Amino acid sequence: MARPLSREGFAARLHDLRGRYWDTHPFHLRLHSGGCTPPELRRWVANRWYYQLCLTRKNAAIIANCPLPEVRRSWAGRLGYQDGTGDGGTGGSDGTGDGGEGGLADWLVLAEAVGLDRAEVLDERHVARGVRFAVDGYLHFCQTRPWTEGVAAALTEMFSPDHMADRVTAWREHYRWIDPAGYAYFEHRIPVARADSARTLELVLDHCVTEAQQQAAVDALAFKCEVLRAMLDAVDYGADR
Repeated sequence: MARPLSREGFAARLHDLRGRYWDTHPFHLRLHSGGCTPPELRRWVANRWYYQLCLTRKNAAIIANCPLPEVRRSWAGRLGYQDGTGDGGTGGSDGTGDGGEGGLADWLVLAEAVGLDRAEVLDERHVARGVRFAVDGYLHFCQTRPWTEGVAAALTEMFSPDHMADRVTAWREHYRWIDPAGYAYFEHRIPVARADSARTLELVLDHCVTEAQQQAAVDALAFKCEVLRAMLDAVDYGADR
């Protein structure tokens, strides 16, 4: 029987999946280098909206599948962060900080900043079939797999803060036509993602202690990376169609 990895070895194996994150996808490379047209950039924003819509439901599924009250409490803050709390602020996923009216509201501001009408984002008319299929698959995964695997899939948070920071820098340089108000989503999300990723990693390291659990966590993170890259495949394929 295979022996489980040490805590350090397990963490290193999860970090080793960094190369499979979507920032190396050809579309993202073009997006960050200034090579996208305004319609292509709008298409990315409109399609990413569908992913944003999924996040609260997948987080609720993780909570529903988890028998541990302390984990449910720690994860529940993510619901308010994305949807807003109805009191004018959300804070971080642990209930601290300033997240505006929620991640969804911030994303709609971004959509308007790149020239999309809010109605055409909300009615999902631009969402590609492949994006819908990939996101729905991710939601189904979190609804049907053990909570530890849903949490492990969220570890793409380890890779996202630096990528988002680079995105803001690149967009300000290459796409000066974007209304600066649109950057609020990234400005709110970057510090929260840094804090969330550290807590998420600790959860996975604490609760995935057998070889089978560790392998399932690695597979879950790899799956999430494939979901994100599949989304970009669909966006890139349809960009000029």
